[in-house]
Amino acid sequence: MRIAVLKETKDYENRVALTPDVVKSLVKKGFDVCVETGSGLKSSFSDQGYIDAGASIAKNTKEACQSDIILKVNSFTEEEVSMFPDASVCISFMYAYTIPEVLEVMKKKNISSFSMDAVPRISRAQKMDALSSQANLAGYKTVLLGANALGKIFPLMMTAAGTITPSKVLIFGAGVAGLQAIATAKRLGAVVEVTDVRPETKEQVESLGGRFLTVEGVEAVKVEGGYAKEVSAEFLQKQKELIQEKIKDADIVITTALVIGKKAPVLVTEDMVKSMKTGAVIVDMAVESGGNCEIAEMNKTVVKHGVTIIGESNLPSLLPINASQLYATNISTLLLHLADKDAFKWEMEEEITKGSLITHKGEIVHGFTKQILGI
Repeated sequence: MRIAVLKETKDYENRVALTPDVVKSLVKKGFDVCVETGSGLKSSFSDQGYIDAGASIAKNTKEACQSDIILKVNSFTEEEVSMFPDASVCISFMYAYTIPEVLEVMKKKNISSFSMDAVPRISRAQKMDALSSQANLAGYKTVLLGANALGKIFPLMMTAAGTITPSKVLIFGAGVAGLQAIATAKRLGAVVEVTDVRPETKEQVESLGGRFLTVEGVEAVKVEGGYAKEVSAEFLQKQKELIQEKIKDADIVITTALVIGKKAPVLVTEDMVKSMKTGAVIVDMAVESGGNCEIAEMNKTVVKHGVTIIGESNLPSLLPINASQLYATNISTLLLHLADKDAFKWEMEEEITKGSLITHKGEIVHGFTKQILGI
């Protein structure tokens, strides 16, 4: 079967779906790989590197799309899908519930689509878990962005001219990104405090040297697939009260809170920003989903009420070499689970297949996507 890698067209995107080393391994397994020209340049992978790995180079998107399997990082556009052969297969981060118009084109062309963000977070799918691999890098980069914007150092430093006290970092959310942010901030010498809606993350936070801020007196939050599925207004209010005093002393605030299928919860209000120290920094990792900071602006760094607020929407893309390497491993592992060089297995009740398959045989088959879209 022929695999195509399309060039990313989304703004601020520097990643590529397959790297030359992964292409080489797929070619060895009998796949024919085609890469749209220039796809890897922003990730420092040249066309020649792909040719050396055994791939062919397509001169444009239309030529690349004449394949059995089409891969991308970001969701496919209607225009791209219109170029796909009928009954072909595509894989990317689709976030399918956000692109109903694209799903309609896929249905009409009988295209089977798999979404990397829908891969079940189970033990045997860990090597396919692109959400975690990308979030890990994002958590690391977030701390570096915050540190760069802060006018002071992170660690305790004793000098002849006096002692410099360590910076204080407050992190909202102890998922993959949050835990990596904790580890990175601690390595740099900061004092780290963390709040999360899931009390079971306390042990992980403390194992990395962070202090967990517990929200007392409210019901446990419902969790599904590692994400908070439902957070009550009462919990959010209690959480805000808990960090009201903490945020005043924080040098850097990092917010990572997401609720799958919904707008990100507002955790840092404008009044909270006003209460922060002049020169403090907020890095809002949820800005693309509406933002945890009420006054963050997507893809902008702004200064409001004396606080620098960073709203980078695509943090993994700021580390495109590593992000592409990890994503390529994730997507190729999923592909090899689903198919061999000759055909797809179509084990419809198998957990990974069932969990990640969005459209198939002219229908939307993914339960969560159907639920969100009201189908």
